[in-house]
Amino acid sequence: PFDFKDRLDYTVGSVHFVDRLWEIDNTYDVFFDGLQSNFGGSIRKAVARYFELTREMVKTTPPTIVGHIDKIKMHNRGDRFFQEEEPWYRDQIDLTLDAVKKGGCIVEVNTRGIYQNKVDTTYPSPWILHEILRKNIPITLSSDAHHPDDLVNRFPETARELTNIGFKKIRILLNGKWQDVAFGEHGII
Repeated sequence: PFDFKDRLDYTVGSVHFVDRLWEIDNTYDVFFDGLQSNFGGSIRKAVARYFELTREMVKTTPPTIVGHIDKIKMHNRGDRFFQEEEPWYRDQIDLTLDAVKKGGCIVEVNTRGIYQNKVDTTYPSPWILHEILRKNIPITLSSDAHHPDDLVNRFPETARELTNIGFKKIRILLNGKWQDVAFGEHGII
């Protein structure tokens, strides 16, 4: 997409595959098998590689929007593999957010995992959203809809959460330009 981005309104870049075609957002069994075969079961190595690939993407071919930035947590419900509070994980997030900021990208706040009951929070997690706000990185809101009924799925509660965190604006494409606009649980203001 980067080669013809000037002909597109915008691009969204997301990591879905990690090394030897390990699809991280497939079923739990596919996730677990890939973790074992690619990383000898080391979640730290797998997570580090996931975020390394995300950073490589934003450094070499920066998309307009970085989609579901922490999708690697999808099979981590109940802290099955790691705790997001662990310093090594937070360090990966910090490095990645710095790269996103330097690349001039927007971070997508993605509700798909919630309405599909795969995760308990948006991608990215609320604590990461606090860091995004602190680093002054723009956000946009997306449902990552694969069906028309999901176009604004979980937007009101996510907008309330973003407001509670301290966000005042989201970035949207309006009249052919990306603009920061005020928002609330009922949409843009």
